[in-house]
Amino acid sequence: MSVLEGKHILLGVTGSIAAYKAADIASKLTQAGAEVDVVLTEHARRFITEVTFRAVTRRPVLVDLFDEPEERQIAHIHLAKRADVLLIAPATANILAKLAVGLADDLLTTLALATHAKVVIAPAMNTVMWQHPATQHNVRLLEERGAVFVYPAEGMLACGDVGAGKLADTPTILSVVEQVLQPPLRGVKMLVTAGPTEEPLDAVRHLSNPSSGKMGYAIAQEAARQGAEVTLVTGPTLLEPPAGVKVVRVRTAQQMLEACLQVYDQVDVVIATAAVSDYRPAEVWQGKRKKGEAEWTVRLVPNPDILRTLGERKGERVLVGFAAETQELMQNAQAKLREKNLDLIVANDVSQEGSGFRADTNRVTLLWAEGKREELPLMTKREVARHLLAAVQALLRGRQVK
Repeated sequence: MSVLEGKHILLGVTGSIAAYKAADIASKLTQAGAEVDVVLTEHARRFITEVTFRAVTRRPVLVDLFDEPEERQIAHIHLAKRADVLLIAPATANILAKLAVGLADDLLTTLALATHAKVVIAPAMNTVMWQHPATQHNVRLLEERGAVFVYPAEGMLACGDVGAGKLADTPTILSVVEQVLQPPLRGVKMLVTAGPTEEPLDAVRHLSNPSSGKMGYAIAQEAARQGAEVTLVTGPTLLEPPAGVKVVRVRTAQQMLEACLQVYDQVDVVIATAAVSDYRPAEVWQGKRKKGEAEWTVRLVPNPDILRTLGERKGERVLVGFAAETQELMQNAQAKLREKNLDLIVANDVSQEGSGFRADTNRVTLLWAEGKREELPLMTKREVARHLLAAVQALLRGRQVK
């Protein structure tokens, strides 16, 4: 039986040239057994009419906030309460902005405020509009609130430009809706490490690195959305903790190791993204060392190797590491994969534009222990998280088969 069987899907269609593709989405959802109620914005009606959606869903189509297809029912409240998923496809830059600020000036935006259902958004727009900082800010804000995005595909757009902005295809959109209804990582316990560590020199100075923690936080947030029980062990960052995630804050590499070992026996998956300091001062100056003309020589000693320690005790766990390199990327990543007893490693060249510390994007290569390799293009760290978690799911299925 389909995951969609008997589910109530609200399909919001906005004013994009891709609106005609929403008819196929509505049809496929209906064929899978879902009850689909379509809500058109006034701008969507410039591209496609109610007749098409009534034909494929065999349900009334709503446009106006004051449409009341069922007597004694306030439509936007009744539909909002019944919905299992609110799917907006295609979603324009305009609707993203409205949703981000909580505007409710038509039926669709009012439904979005009135529902507790999961919200899935599939944008479609010109590449420049999609990449505009305002649009990307709205996407991040909506994701932080729990909305799930089906990111636009790349290709030839209606305006003739080539780039990201095409509505994702119907199978991809339906797959995300199914994941929302039946989270693929439900029951999986996961440990994620993130951020830098700090090794104190004295009371006010420390050794560290520029890691922002964005990659690890994105993985933790996405894993929680997919149903995993996530513990995030994080070094110092300026990021808000992801919703639904247990956060353990640490400072030093030794503290991070101890925090990981405390939960290690209970987890099924470890994804180690933290940029852990390899060395620490052998001695920490008590108080603040005052400035003087004399040299200050600091002797460094190795920190514990967290990933190697976990790899030695791996058992049946799935263990994933990251290799942030500036040279000989593949060689160093493969060596780390082998030496740390990992199942999968994510390699990225932090010297490349858009792939370094503090960036919102990343360009990575996934390397499996059995030799498989997958290069991913430049994408947001949330998208990298989704690709990585799909690989983790496959590794977990392989464990179950054995």
